[in-house]
Amino acid sequence: MTEKIKQSLRDSAKARWTALILASLSIFGAYYFNYALSTIKPMLESILGWNSEDFGTYTSAYAWFNVFLFMLIFSGFILDKLGVRKTGVGATIVMFVGTALNYWAVKHEFPADAVVNIPLLGQMPTQVLLSSLGFAIFGVGTEAIGITISKAVVRWFKGKEMALAMGMQMSIARLGTALALVISLPLAKNFTVTSPILFALVVMVMGVVSFILFSLLDIKLDKSEDTVKTKNPEDEFKIKDIVLIISNLGFWYIAILCVLFYSAVFPFLFYATDLMINKYGVSPYLAGLIPSLLPFGTIILTPIFGGIYDKYGKGASIMIIGSIILIIVHGVLAIPGLTLWWIAAVMVIILGIGFSLVPSAMWPSVPKIIPEKQLGTAYAVIFWIQNIGLLFIPLILGFVLNSTNPEVSPNKIAVKTAIEDAFTKKLSTSNFTEKEIGVAIEKATGAVVDSIVQYSVYEPAIIENDEVTRVQNNIYDNISQSLIKIDVNGNKDAVLNSVIEAGIENGFKAIEKNRLNLRYNYFYDMLLFLSLSLLSLIFAFLLKIEDKKKGYGLELPNIEK
Repeated sequence: MTEKIKQSLRDSAKARWTALILASLSIFGAYYFNYALSTIKPMLESILGWNSEDFGTYTSAYAWFNVFLFMLIFSGFILDKLGVRKTGVGATIVMFVGTALNYWAVKHEFPADAVVNIPLLGQMPTQVLLSSLGFAIFGVGTEAIGITISKAVVRWFKGKEMALAMGMQMSIARLGTALALVISLPLAKNFTVTSPILFALVVMVMGVVSFILFSLLDIKLDKSEDTVKTKNPEDEFKIKDIVLIISNLGFWYIAILCVLFYSAVFPFLFYATDLMINKYGVSPYLAGLIPSLLPFGTIILTPIFGGIYDKYGKGASIMIIGSIILIIVHGVLAIPGLTLWWIAAVMVIILGIGFSLVPSAMWPSVPKIIPEKQLGTAYAVIFWIQNIGLLFIPLILGFVLNSTNPEVSPNKIAVKTAIEDAFTKKLSTSNFTEKEIGVAIEKATGAVVDSIVQYSVYEPAIIENDEVTRVQNNIYDNISQSLIKIDVNGNKDAVLNSVIEAGIENGFKAIEKNRLNLRYNYFYDMLLFLSLSLLSLIFAFLLKIEDKKKGYGLELPNIEK
């Protein structure tokens, strides 16, 4: 027996950790692109004309096909039928296709009035719809690769350092999230608004190659275990097994805890950079650094907490502690008068601790509740339920943000239009291309809006819709007057810099004079996050009670002695 066990490639620490790294790199790009546009939300509004509802629609699109077309459930069936290798390669290719469509949609210039009428939803800008469709396709591949890697980790690490391995896998993936929060906005500011997506495309190719390499190693694992095990027909997945999964109360508690917990964290990260700019007055160039503290923290802590679970157990208790931390963080961030940036940074670091605790115990607990032959489908159903939250919560957040700040988006559009009209009038008669003028408009608009949000201290005036045009004309007049002095016949770069500087300086003065509101109030959105956190704590307690009744062993160590 000892000789046969040694024949398995799983027993080589070097082999199984190499397999983990290769599999995890395939989802690194997914976590990057998932948040690539989150930090540039202000630019999408001021440059492309999106509003918070459009952004909410886009972020919710990730789950469209997974939820409404049950693609995640089908992915689970496919995974249990075809296995890890074929499912994983297909999933990484789907991710690339979705990212490519998204890139084309954001890069393409659509007419300002290009809209699509959608039954029940009404009109949607064509660019937002196509970009969202790309994100939805990407979401299908990402969730499929997510459940695939989860099953792969169980396959390679069962009876060994499974929680540590799952923690390491999440850490590598969240490096992608951290990278997106840190570099996406600088990329967009220094190049174009599409640069973060182009970078994502390159990383997606790396993901496909990485999973192919993992598959080659996984084939060697099969060969090494040919003499160790024979296939038992009873171990094959059957459709009726899904009934066994959904009739398990412990499964439902962990699935609902998953959707509540992740809905209180992932959508928060989508809006966190904008929150830092609007509430805490952080520079847009630095605002992404504060939310990035969360994934950077989880990169270190999730494997540590996973290792603790492997050795000492207490999985259900760990999930309860993580939920309590979530409540504290969102409660503090919701306090209206608390606007010190360092408090926000501390809260994000603490949130990272909570976000490390729950997943480090949640995912390794699923194999204790569900048999291995049903794991692919079980993970798929959990991810599907999670996607319901990731679909509706961003929509609700965007709707609430727009409804409680109805004047912000129209005001930003008015600022852009005023700058666009003034710059076009000044530069179009000279030797400047449409692209050069467009870049100047983009830079000036982004800078003046960011400056107002970060530095203005005035109490915004109540400006009715019919008065917005008056304010827009006032901004236009102020900028146009300042541009008269600029000679457009000099060096093109120098001229453009002078025009941009004049647009920023005089646009700021006009906006400040009219006390135009360009700052979002996130109070009601933060209350929603707090509510989700409270509910997650309730279900964490219910899961612990169920574990005591059924004896799943969630409080027991994972490593078999």
